[in-house]
Amino acid sequence: MQKKEDKHKILILGASGFLGGATYKELCSYFRTFGTYKTSDKTLESNHHFFQFNHEEDDIHEILDIIKPSVIISAIRGDFSKQIILHQHLAEYIYLKKIKLIFLSSSNVFDAYSKYPSYEQDKTYSNSVYGHFKIKIENILLRLPKKQIAILRLPMVFGSQSPRVQEILEQINSKEPIEVFPNLIMNVTTDKKVTQQIHYILNRNKWGVFHLGSTDLVHHDDFIKEIVKTMELEKEAIYKRVYTTNDDRYLAVLPKHNMLPKNLNIVSQDILNELKI
Repeated sequence: MQKKEDKHKILILGASGFLGGATYKELCSYFRTFGTYKTSDKTLESNHHFFQFNHEEDDIHEILDIIKPSVIISAIRGDFSKQIILHQHLAEYIYLKKIKLIFLSSSNVFDAYSKYPSYEQDKTYSNSVYGHFKIKIENILLRLPKKQIAILRLPMVFGSQSPRVQEILEQINSKEPIEVFPNLIMNVTTDKKVTQQIHYILNRNKWGVFHLGSTDLVHHDDFIKEIVKTMELEKEAIYKRVYTTNDDRYLAVLPKHNMLPKNLNIVSQDILNELKI
């Protein structure tokens, strides 16, 4: 009988980042899991499961040849044009070795649509540089055999250690205004839920496009104010309301085709519950 740990050998690109690190913590007890980090870190340097890798300078094939992963999870950040080149190289490797890639994408691939939420099979269309960049990588991967690719489109990610929540805390501490967008309707998620969903997708060998946002929608300004209230900091907070349009604008990714089990769904209140002191 095959050991659980031997089922997959996983390489997480960007494992020292917020989502990459959370994914590593979720998977490392169950699978042989390796990760990359960009800047020198003594803790990671002493961990033989981590490899220093700068995608703007280094060749990924060196690490691929050492690890020989059966699954690559791309949570890498940095220069957009270099990331596109990296994913072109990864696509060639994945096709050749018949392995799988899980790519963390974004709801921004739909940010040019404003009148309704977006579903998995909707055509991507973006007005932003960030959205265009994610679409380019998605298109590279969508040319590969379907069962070798999972594209995970994420909305705004919160959580106690998330950069978004840390930024809110810093702004309150330094008495800077927190930008809120009253007309933006979105859905949300947490790092914990995303990593559980990745774990499920791996275990069940799922493939295709996944929309991993909360099942409910929230207004950006209301939700940020709820976060601040949950952390009992509303008296110290200053808000700057930003209007990009006179009408409500949607930036939400909802599932219709690639549904996950109910226990892996999330609602916005779950995030607030996690942030309670």
